[in-house]
Amino acid sequence: MATIVIVDDDRALLELLTDYLGRLGYRVVAVADARQADRFFVEARPDIVLLDVTMPGLDGWHVLGQLRAASEVPVIMLTARGDEPEVLRGFASGADDYVTKPFSFAQLAARIKAVLDRAAHGPTEAAGVLAGEDLEVDIERHRVLRAGTPVGLTATEFRILVTLMREPGKVLSPRQIVTAVWGAEYADETGYIRRYVWHLRQKLEHDPKRPRYVLNERNVGYFFPAS
Repeated sequence: MATIVIVDDDRALLELLTDYLGRLGYRVVAVADARQADRFFVEARPDIVLLDVTMPGLDGWHVLGQLRAASEVPVIMLTARGDEPEVLRGFASGADDYVTKPFSFAQLAARIKAVLDRAAHGPTEAAGVLAGEDLEVDIERHRVLRAGTPVGLTATEFRILVTLMREPGKVLSPRQIVTAVWGAEYADETGYIRRYVWHLRQKLEHDPKRPRYVLNERNVGYFFPAS
Protein backbone atom coordinates (compact mmCIF):
# COMPACT_ATOMS: atom_id res chain seq x y z
CA MET A 1 0.00 0.00 0.00
CA ALA A 2 1.65 3.20 -1.18
CA THR A 3 1.56 6.30 1.02
CA ILE A 4 0.59 9.64 -0.52
CA VAL A 5 1.17 13.00 1.15
CA ILE A 6 -1.06 15.74 -0.29
CA VAL A 7 -0.10 19.35 0.44
CA ASP A 8 -2.87 21.79 -0.51
CA ASP A 9 -4.56 24.64 1.37
CA ASP A 10 -7.96 23.73 -0.16
CA ARG A 11 -9.41 21.70 2.71
CA ALA A 12 -12.49 20.62 0.76
CA LEU A 13 -10.30 19.22 -2.01
CA LEU A 14 -8.08 17.51 0.56
CA GLU A 15 -11.10 15.78 2.09
CA LEU A 16 -12.43 14.61 -1.27
CA LEU A 17 -9.03 13.39 -2.48
CA THR A 18 -8.33 11.61 0.79
CA ASP A 19 -11.60 9.72 0.50
CA TYR A 20 -11.21 8.91 -3.20
CA LEU A 21 -7.58 7.78 -3.06
CA GLY A 22 -8.21 5.89 0.15
CA ARG A 23 -10.91 3.87 -1.60
CA LEU A 24 -8.32 3.00 -4.28
CA GLY A 25 -6.14 1.45 -1.60
CA TYR A 26 -3.67 4.25 -0.88
CA ARG A 27 -2.73 5.50 2.56
CA VAL A 28 -3.28 9.26 2.38
CA VAL A 29 -1.83 11.95 4.63
CA ALA A 30 -3.42 15.38 4.05
CA VAL A 31 -1.50 18.57 4.90
CA ALA A 32 -3.31 21.92 4.67
CA ASP A 33 -0.47 24.09 6.00
CA ALA A 34 2.61 24.07 3.75
CA ARG A 35 4.74 25.26 6.66
CA GLN A 36 4.17 21.89 8.32
CA ALA A 37 4.89 19.85 5.20
CA ASP A 38 8.49 18.96 5.99
CA ARG A 39 7.45 17.31 9.28
CA PHE A 40 4.93 15.11 7.49
CA PHE A 41 7.47 14.17 4.83
CA VAL A 42 9.69 12.78 7.58
CA GLU A 43 6.95 11.15 9.66
CA ALA A 44 4.83 9.66 6.86
CA ARG A 45 7.75 8.57 4.62
CA PRO A 46 5.57 8.93 1.49
CA ASP A 47 5.97 7.00 -1.72
CA ILE A 48 4.68 10.02 -3.64
CA VAL A 49 3.78 13.66 -2.90
CA LEU A 50 0.98 15.74 -4.44
CA LEU A 51 1.97 19.38 -4.05
CA ASP A 52 -0.14 22.45 -4.80
CA VAL A 53 1.79 25.35 -6.32
CA THR A 54 -0.20 28.31 -5.00
CA MET A 55 -0.50 28.34 -1.21
CA PRO A 56 -0.29 31.07 1.43
CA GLY A 57 2.82 31.27 3.57
CA LEU A 58 5.05 28.94 1.57
CA ASP A 59 4.29 28.26 -2.07
CA GLY A 60 4.76 24.92 -3.74
CA TRP A 61 8.07 25.90 -5.33
CA HIS A 62 9.60 26.58 -1.92
CA VAL A 63 8.27 23.31 -0.52
CA LEU A 64 9.55 21.42 -3.56
CA GLY A 65 13.00 22.94 -3.09
CA GLN A 66 13.06 21.87 0.56
CA LEU A 67 11.93 18.37 -0.35
CA ARG A 68 14.41 17.95 -3.19
CA ALA A 69 17.26 19.00 -0.91
CA ALA A 70 16.59 15.91 1.19
CA SER A 71 14.71 13.36 -0.93
CA GLU A 72 14.09 11.94 -4.41
CA VAL A 73 10.48 10.96 -3.59
CA PRO A 74 8.28 11.40 -6.69
CA VAL A 75 6.31 14.67 -6.76
CA ILE A 76 3.26 15.63 -8.81
CA MET A 77 2.60 19.37 -8.89
CA LEU A 78 -1.02 20.57 -8.78
CA THR A 79 -1.67 23.98 -10.29
CA ALA A 80 -4.24 26.19 -11.94
CA ARG A 81 -1.66 27.24 -14.54
CA GLY A 82 -0.72 24.87 -17.34
CA ASP A 83 1.29 27.13 -19.62
CA GLU A 84 4.63 25.87 -20.91
CA PRO A 85 6.96 28.09 -18.79
CA GLU A 86 5.15 27.00 -15.62
CA VAL A 87 5.32 23.31 -16.54
CA LEU A 88 8.99 23.56 -17.48
CA ARG A 89 9.74 25.32 -14.20
CA GLY A 90 8.16 22.41 -12.36
CA PHE A 91 10.13 19.78 -14.22
CA ALA A 92 13.36 21.76 -13.98
CA SER A 93 12.85 22.09 -10.23
CA GLY A 94 12.62 18.33 -9.86
CA ALA A 95 8.88 17.60 -10.20
CA ASP A 96 7.98 14.28 -11.80
CA ASP A 97 4.64 15.30 -13.26
CA TYR A 98 2.28 18.23 -13.49
CA VAL A 99 -1.53 18.17 -13.31
CA THR A 100 -3.56 21.26 -14.11
CA LYS A 101 -6.66 22.19 -12.10
CA PRO A 102 -9.47 21.47 -12.52
CA PHE A 103 -8.74 17.79 -13.03
CA SER A 104 -10.79 14.62 -12.79
CA PHE A 105 -9.90 12.36 -9.90
CA ALA A 106 -9.61 9.46 -12.33
CA GLN A 107 -7.04 11.43 -14.35
CA LEU A 108 -5.04 12.20 -11.22
CA ALA A 109 -5.19 8.56 -10.11
CA ALA A 110 -3.84 7.49 -13.51
CA ARG A 111 -0.96 9.96 -13.20
CA ILE A 112 -0.18 8.75 -9.67
CA LYS A 113 -0.03 5.14 -10.85
CA ALA A 114 2.16 6.09 -13.82
CA VAL A 115 4.64 8.01 -11.66
CA LEU A 116 4.81 5.24 -9.04
CA ASP A 117 5.34 2.63 -11.76
CA ARG A 118 8.06 4.77 -13.32
CA ALA A 119 9.79 5.21 -9.96
CA ALA A 120 9.68 1.46 -9.33
CA HIS A 121 10.87 0.47 -12.81
CA GLY A 122 13.00 3.41 -13.86
CA PRO A 123 16.68 3.55 -14.79
CA THR A 124 17.75 1.78 -11.59
CA GLU A 125 16.32 -1.53 -12.85
CA ALA A 126 19.32 -1.65 -15.18
CA ALA A 127 21.81 -0.22 -12.72
CA GLY A 128 25.38 0.20 -13.79
CA VAL A 129 27.78 2.77 -15.19
CA LEU A 130 27.47 4.32 -18.65
CA ALA A 131 30.45 6.03 -20.24
CA GLY A 132 31.13 7.92 -23.43
CA GLU A 133 33.36 10.80 -24.46
CA ASP A 134 34.53 12.08 -21.05
CA LEU A 135 31.16 11.50 -19.37
CA GLU A 136 30.53 8.85 -16.75
CA VAL A 137 27.01 8.17 -15.47
CA ASP A 138 26.48 6.02 -12.38
CA ILE A 139 22.80 5.08 -12.64
CA GLU A 140 22.36 3.60 -9.17
CA ARG A 141 24.02 6.55 -7.44
CA HIS A 142 22.33 9.07 -9.76
CA ARG A 143 25.72 10.68 -10.39
CA VAL A 144 27.14 12.31 -13.52
CA LEU A 145 30.83 13.10 -13.93
CA ARG A 146 32.33 15.12 -16.78
CA ALA A 147 36.10 14.67 -16.90
CA GLY A 148 35.87 13.66 -13.24
CA THR A 149 33.86 16.72 -12.19
CA PRO A 150 30.30 16.22 -10.84
CA VAL A 151 27.45 17.69 -12.90
CA GLY A 152 24.13 18.37 -11.17
CA LEU A 153 21.10 17.28 -13.19
CA THR A 154 17.43 17.15 -12.30
CA ALA A 155 15.77 13.73 -12.23
CA THR A 156 14.22 14.30 -15.66
CA GLU A 157 17.44 15.59 -17.22
CA PHE A 158 19.23 12.54 -15.81
CA ARG A 159 16.68 10.15 -17.31
CA ILE A 160 16.93 11.82 -20.72
CA LEU A 161 20.73 11.53 -20.67
CA VAL A 162 20.57 7.88 -19.61
CA THR A 163 18.04 7.14 -22.37
CA LEU A 164 20.36 8.59 -25.02
CA MET A 165 23.55 7.03 -23.62
CA ARG A 166 22.05 3.56 -23.54
CA GLU A 167 21.83 3.58 -27.34
CA PRO A 168 24.86 5.57 -28.55
CA GLY A 169 24.70 6.62 -32.17
CA LYS A 170 20.98 5.87 -32.47
CA VAL A 171 18.76 8.86 -33.24
CA LEU A 172 15.71 8.86 -30.96
CA SER A 173 12.64 10.87 -31.88
CA PRO A 174 11.06 13.18 -29.26
CA ARG A 175 8.21 10.68 -29.02
CA GLN A 176 10.62 7.84 -28.25
CA ILE A 177 12.39 9.93 -25.62
CA VAL A 178 9.14 10.99 -23.93
CA THR A 179 7.92 7.39 -23.89
CA ALA A 180 11.18 6.15 -22.34
CA VAL A 181 11.40 8.93 -19.75
CA TRP A 182 7.77 9.55 -18.76
CA GLY A 183 5.97 6.45 -20.02
CA ALA A 184 3.78 5.42 -22.95
CA GLU A 185 0.81 7.42 -21.68
CA TYR A 186 2.80 10.63 -22.36
CA ALA A 187 3.87 9.67 -25.89
CA ASP A 188 2.04 12.57 -27.55
CA GLU A 189 3.45 15.23 -25.17
CA THR A 190 6.68 15.87 -27.05
CA GLY A 191 6.71 19.65 -26.91
CA TYR A 192 8.99 19.93 -23.88
CA ILE A 193 11.88 17.84 -25.18
CA ARG A 194 13.54 20.70 -27.09
CA ARG A 195 13.56 22.84 -23.93
CA TYR A 196 14.91 19.99 -21.82
CA VAL A 197 17.71 19.37 -24.29
CA TRP A 198 18.58 23.08 -24.10
CA HIS A 199 18.82 22.89 -20.29
CA LEU A 200 20.81 19.66 -20.47
CA ARG A 201 23.31 21.18 -22.86
CA GLN A 202 23.75 24.23 -20.65
CA LYS A 203 24.86 21.95 -17.83
CA LEU A 204 26.82 19.32 -19.75
CA GLU A 205 28.50 21.01 -22.68
CA HIS A 206 31.68 23.07 -22.63
CA ASP A 207 30.10 25.08 -25.46
CA PRO A 208 26.31 24.53 -25.64
CA LYS A 209 26.22 26.00 -29.15
CA ARG A 210 28.65 23.28 -30.30
CA PRO A 211 27.47 20.23 -28.37
CA ARG A 212 29.58 17.09 -28.02
CA TYR A 213 27.26 14.90 -25.96
CA VAL A 214 23.62 15.60 -26.84
CA LEU A 215 23.51 15.89 -30.63
CA ASN A 216 20.55 16.27 -32.94
CA GLU A 217 19.55 15.14 -36.39
CA ARG A 218 17.47 17.98 -37.77
CA ASN A 219 13.73 17.22 -37.86
CA VAL A 220 14.39 13.67 -36.66
CA GLY A 221 15.57 13.57 -33.07
CA TYR A 222 18.53 13.44 -30.67
CA PHE A 223 21.40 11.07 -30.01
CA PHE A 224 24.54 10.49 -27.95
CA PRO A 225 27.60 9.94 -30.16
CA ALA A 226 28.91 6.43 -30.62
CA SER A 227 32.48 5.79 -29.56
